[in-house]
Amino acid sequence: MYWFQRLSAVCAIALLAVAGNNAFARLEPGTKAPAFTLSDINGTEHSLKEFLGRKVVVIMFIATQCPVSNAYNERMEQLEVDYGARGVAFVGINSNKQESLEEVRDHARKHGFTFTVLKDPGNRVADAYDAQVTPEIFLLDSQGILRYHGRIDDSRDVQDVTSKDLRNALDALLAQKDVPRAETKAFGCTIKRIR
Repeated sequence: MYWFQRLSAVCAIALLAVAGNNAFARLEPGTKAPAFTLSDINGTEHSLKEFLGRKVVVIMFIATQCPVSNAYNERMEQLEVDYGARGVAFVGINSNKQESLEEVRDHARKHGFTFTVLKDPGNRVADAYDAQVTPEIFLLDSQGILRYHGRIDDSRDVQDVTSKDLRNALDALLAQKDVPRAETKAFGCTIKRIR
């Protein structure tokens, strides 16, 4: 019995060690989003607080090398075009360790992104938000409260989209209504972290 108790204790310590490396509080709809300050692709610092001056803030964890994230490049830019003038701030955050600032800058310019793109060195903001994949969306109201978390829509292939989840959430918030579905399952490539 003694060996079993020792084995159980060792397993528990190992599990705690693993959890300690990935022990980020899950951000739930209705809770305040963590503040952050990051530099954009041109070296200018931006804080979450400055974006909260808008009616709504859409934080999009994105990538340069992920085919799923890249399948959404045009849709992300179109969202900026359609909602930017209506008081919505769109912020792209790249947290992947293998994607350099230069690569992120070139990618944003190549795809004509007009929204702000930030680099998250050391994946600190991805960790604070517990973002797991690209693309992954966190929609905040003007007080910084998370109102929607998940996917942009339900298909990587634009012709197969049947549920425009982010647009539905944006339309509801701008109309000062409750978001119809506060959480969906984001899908894409895992964020490659520095542990």
